[in-house]
Formats: sequence, structure tokens, C-alpha cells
Amino acid sequence: MANPVQFISQVRAEVGKIVWPTRREVVTTTIMVFIMATLASLFFFLVDLAIKAGISGVIHLVGS
Repeated sequence: MANPVQFISQVRAEVGKIVWPTRREVVTTTIMVFIMATLASLFFFLVDLAIKAGISGVIHLVGS
């Protein structure tokens, strides 16, 4: 178990090494996340629609 004062000192030293992203990087990556989420949701919507149409077609053929 380390000395609490030494521990706090080490934590402060490590926090000083952190490289924070710039505002532009944050905005850019946020926009990219929204675009990718939109594309993924559109893709899965279309896949779901295709599966639904396929299952409906099979049920229609079996029911006839």
C-alpha cells in the first residue's frame, strides 16, 4: 500500500501526460459517428425489409 500523498502526486503526474483532443477533432469525430450510425441504421432497415419481404413471400406460397 502506497502513501496516499505519494499516490496523489503520481496521479497528478499522470493526468499531466494526457493529450486532450482539440475542439475540431471532437466535432469531426462526432459528425463521423452520426454519419456512420445513420448509414448502419439504413443498412439494417433495408436488410430487415428484404427479410420481411422474403418471409412474406414464403408464407404466401405455402398458404396457397
